[in-house]
Amino acid sequence: MWMLVMFDLPVDTDENRKAANDFRHDLLDFGFERCQYSVYLRFCEGREQADTWTRRVQAVLPPGGKVYCLYFTDKQYEGIVRFERRQRRKKVKNPDQYQLF
Repeated sequence: MWMLVMFDLPVDTDENRKAANDFRHDLLDFGFERCQYSVYLRFCEGREQADTWTRRVQAVLPPGGKVYCLYFTDKQYEGIVRFERRQRRKKVKNPDQYQLF
């Protein structure tokens, strides 16, 4: 499963700008990958792990703005259509799953 974090944070003061940047850095430290400036994505092994990451995101929320967490399956992720510079990009492959012997 995948977790997508989208946010719209105020950056009108130095304090707000620092809080927004700290939040972005926290997401990167958590293993999220930046898709767009305020959209970050992370693979989770299941709903339980996604809930854990949601609590971790909640713990570092800045005081202002809006933050949304969305969840979707591997199958839905494979169906994403991406464009860059008007060119359609190749489909993104899901990460390999761990196998235990």
